[in-house]
Amino acid sequence: MARQSYQRLSPADIDEIWRRLRSGHSVKPTARALGLPTSTVRTYLIRCGGIRPDPRHRAVGRLSLEEREEISRGLAAGLSLRAIAAGLGRSPSTISREVSGNGGRRR
Repeated sequence: MARQSYQRLSPADIDEIWRRLRSGHSVKPTARALGLPTSTVRTYLIRCGGIRPDPRHRAVGRLSLEEREEISRGLAAGLSLRAIAAGLGRSPSTISREVSGNGGRRR
């Protein structure tokens, strides 16, 4: 028997799994309707303890994708970390940690 490779569940699949389970379907028919192996759905449910996890979101104090891009552009333009921080309205230490955590300045 050939072993199937791991298939990551899409957000749409996850929504559909929970919708079907709430409406009373069991795991096997749910997996079959989505075209997924039963073990994939069962493993997902075990991993989250049978309770739908809250949606993930970034904490308020974290840098946004736009801020990270602005840091990248500032570094490419040769700006200092303090100048980048002032432009973003952030602490220089926040910018410094972001830069050093992602490989530092590359010259």
